[in-house]
Amino acid sequence: MIPPIDPTTLPEHAQAVLAGQNARLRLMGARGIVPGLRPEALLSVIVALAAGPSCEVTTQAQLTLEALPDPILMGVFGADLQPACIDALVRHFPNRLDVLAAVLNMPQVDVESVMHLAAKGTELVCELVATNQERLLAHPTLIEKLYLNKHTRMSTVDRLVEMAVRHGVELTGIAAWQEAARAIKGELIPERSDEALPEDTYFRETAELAERLTGEPDDDAFFEDEDGDEQLEDRFQPLFKRLANMTVSQKIRRAMLGSKEERMMLIREQNKIVATAAARSPLMQEPEAVMIARNRSVSVDVLRVIAMTPEWVKCYLVKKNLVENSKTPISIAQRLVNQLRETDLRKLAKNKNVSGAIQLAAKRHLDRRRT
Repeated sequence: MIPPIDPTTLPEHAQAVLAGQNARLRLMGARGIVPGLRPEALLSVIVALAAGPSCEVTTQAQLTLEALPDPILMGVFGADLQPACIDALVRHFPNRLDVLAAVLNMPQVDVESVMHLAAKGTELVCELVATNQERLLAHPTLIEKLYLNKHTRMSTVDRLVEMAVRHGVELTGIAAWQEAARAIKGELIPERSDEALPEDTYFRETAELAERLTGEPDDDAFFEDEDGDEQLEDRFQPLFKRLANMTVSQKIRRAMLGSKEERMMLIREQNKIVATAAARSPLMQEPEAVMIARNRSVSVDVLRVIAMTPEWVKCYLVKKNLVENSKTPISIAQRLVNQLRETDLRKLAKNKNVSGAIQLAAKRHLDRRRT
């Protein structure tokens, strides 16, 4: 939590504006009209008024911040700005690289302000945040925010993940951190560049293609042909080829950030690091988990991830599909059998597509319920 403006550090006439005794004076302050104040004190007054309870003064102060003139804006640098002022600059000037570069170099900048830039910043803003390794290692959540920001360059993410691994930092905010950490050890890490690298462009173009191809929530990129074999819809073939040409690290990040169609492709990867990363994606929705649980072409590792995720095993269809899927580990299927409805247990007891152990478990639970 960033502390509010401390008025006691301001000149007396600035304190008088904030005291609230003169409505006209407060409104003038909200408009940035306080003669005799240095830029940093005037900014403090405007920020303090913008954070007040909703009223004409607050609205006017917020409008003034949005259109802060350059003489005031550039005049605050070099002064001892309060963290709330720096945060206001961060949030009201998200595309001013000169402003953001200056505030990121201020020792009094609050990490919460930097978090905001890491999570919401543009590509070039993310590059600014990513240059301060000391701050990143002191606050690893910044690396997580950058990883999950779709605007952060892939080459930058690779360097940050490698740095975290090298320093023994575990990024628990990245759902597939273990997979990402394992993947980076076998990859060549590019040197930092002021310009986007070819792999950055490739990653961005793949993301743009995936966005164009994204369909309805209940659409499936795969279908079964007349022989019962799984096939990919023709329109997704270009996306499939682009994903196939990516490195393991790139695939894992697409699994974390990408579309449902990308996850459904990556979850079928033979490389289990990629497949399990896709199964851990924070963007996955319940209908996807239901489809994966019944799919016999995914790996045992993927089914294990689904079965060990509390959010998914709360869903009855996920549990039912896992039990009926012959690839689900026996120990997991047996644990879930007793949570099925009686009608499904009766079908399961006669289902020739599941193992004898599961059929027997279903019969035993039926017998127990009858006694």
